[in-house]
Amino acid sequence: MKAPANKGKENDMSAPNSGTAAGRLAQAFTREHHQIDEGIENYIANAGADPHARAQSLLSGIDALRRHIYLEEAIVFPHLPQDTLMMPLMVMHREHGELWRRMNALEASLRATTAPEQLETSCQELLSVLEQHNSKEEPIIYPYMDTALSPEEQSHLESLLDGGGLPEGWVCKAA
Repeated sequence: MKAPANKGKENDMSAPNSGTAAGRLAQAFTREHHQIDEGIENYIANAGADPHARAQSLLSGIDALRRHIYLEEAIVFPHLPQDTLMMPLMVMHREHGELWRRMNALEASLRATTAPEQLETSCQELLSVLEQHNSKEEPIIYPYMDTALSPEEQSHLESLLDGGGLPEGWVCKAA
């Protein structure tokens, strides 16, 4: 998606990948996508491991994904050009809701000691949804992150990426 030409600060999105710090946040969020995938993939790959340790790997991936969605919806998305990205943001919110519901179902399955094969299938399905979601989010949304957020907002977001958590009780918009 090509950004509009400069028409003032609110529409100054013409070069989302230019500038000295361009891509720093986008790279950090993309890196986090891969780490989340790895947490889920580790669950699938370690079929013979201790069930408790295996579940912890999956739960860590789920926790990371929930926090990631929070950072996007609560901090990043509101600062992006709503006119330019209205439809992609609607899709991102809808897909976040689907991801959230799938995470809820996986957690419930873990508590219910569902058969490992069923959990692995659910994990594969979650990874498939994540792959489709990330393939849109990374090239369409992420290029705007480093230009749409002020330096202060970027700094705040970076500090949250380094150690912030999901606020108690927060749920994504379309959950």
